[in-house]
Amino acid sequence: MSQKVLLNAKEVNIILHRLACQLIEKHNDFSNTVLIGLQPRGVFLANRIAKILREDYKIKNIQLGHLDITFFRDDFRRGEKPLEANTTTINFIVEDKNVVFIDDVLYTGRSIRAALTAIQSFGRPNEIELLTLIDRRFSRHLPIQPNYRGRQVDVINNEKVKVNWKEHDNEDSVYLIEK
Repeated sequence: MSQKVLLNAKEVNIILHRLACQLIEKHNDFSNTVLIGLQPRGVFLANRIAKILREDYKIKNIQLGHLDITFFRDDFRRGEKPLEANTTTINFIVEDKNVVFIDDVLYTGRSIRAALTAIQSFGRPNEIELLTLIDRRFSRHLPIQPNYRGRQVDVINNEKVKVNWKEHDNEDSVYLIEK
């Protein structure tokens, strides 16, 4: 198994600030916008984006939630081992809000399809957008595209994109791993 660095810590930081600025351009003061990190790995990205918006750009009213999509996936009963659900934490109403789903890697689009179904339990959003750090553009099974993307990569099927977060993996980096 070999691995190649796609993004180092400095590049990840630059991309996170660019994504935060793009969100500010579109959503201004975030009074009608909520951020939803998809469990498990999109939560790290969502938390980091929310922190940048609050601390570096002084946006006060960021509403941030975490959404578990485990039982909304179309493949949750196909694996050998039982899946473990994560926590959903959404302490606000999404009815008529602009929702920004945040996930680390957009691959087949199936996680986003599951999130679209799961969010309906919390109300009917006005609009739903997608922010992703890595877009594996030639791997889509569903016609889903991000509104905000950190980096677009062309990856063949025997390769994997691994995103590491300082909070969980002791470093900010993105690797391309050949299986």
